[in-house]
Amino acid sequence: MNKQQSGFTLIELVMVIVILGILAATALPKFVNLSADAKDAALKGMAGALSSGNVINYGARSANGVKGIAVANCSAATAFVDPALPAADYTITAAPVALDTTVSCTLTPTAAKLGTLVSTTFSVTGIN
Repeated sequence: MNKQQSGFTLIELVMVIVILGILAATALPKFVNLSADAKDAALKGMAGALSSGNVINYGARSANGVKGIAVANCSAATAFVDPALPAADYTITAAPVALDTTVSCTLTPTAAKLGTLVSTTFSVTGIN
């Protein structure tokens, strides 16, 4: 009885493992630096939330003077997000905002939250 054996040889299996190792070594650096990208995205997301909150606040305050909050300074933007902007994670550069004027305010992360972006900006419109 003549049986034909089939399967992979040891050398073929070793070559597959070597090729997978090379692929993993070339892909690994891309995934190692994702934390800086995530921190940058969090900073941009917070700036976007502050800008959106400003627009909602301006609309609510314009329609009904008792709703929303009065905005005369960039630091008032901390009330636009819920829960309020974590002071331990971000700071907003204080700058005056005139009535019905839109200015760019600077949002800076703390050292613990710092990615590659040092700061970013968002818009605030002054309203009484």
